[in-house]
Amino acid sequence: MRSTFVRPMLLISFALLMAGFVPAANAQQCTNATLTGSSGFTFSGFVKDHGRTVPFAGSGISTADGAGNLSATITASENGHVETFPYTGTYVVNPDCTGTVTSTNGGANFSFVIVGGGKEVLGVATDPGGTWTIDSKKI
Repeated sequence: MRSTFVRPMLLISFALLMAGFVPAANAQQCTNATLTGSSGFTFSGFVKDHGRTVPFAGSGISTADGAGNLSATITASENGHVETFPYTGTYVVNPDCTGTVTSTNGGANFSFVIVGGGKEVLGVATDPGGTWTIDSKKI
């Protein structure tokens, strides 16, 4: 009796789980304009420094103009050495809410995903020698 109950329940559970992976007809569509205004962010991970892997972390405030331009003031700690510096870049947002940021002043480049209708951005650095992530939230 138990196996006749368990098997259908497993199939129903699996079907419900898989239904969560089907895109909704009204799934969020994103554009560069999804990213506008100021956000606070933190980042952490590891970078290469003269052949050594060292910890890297920081925070800052960024401003996106909705047209693909980004600026920020960053305070970062690389292996305990703290520095504040400006960052500028351009970004491209895809309709599926993923995107990329390319630095225009020699800083880091990264890939990201927009969540919560633009309230938060999660990213990962894409430059060789570094492994770090960033989390940015609308102010």
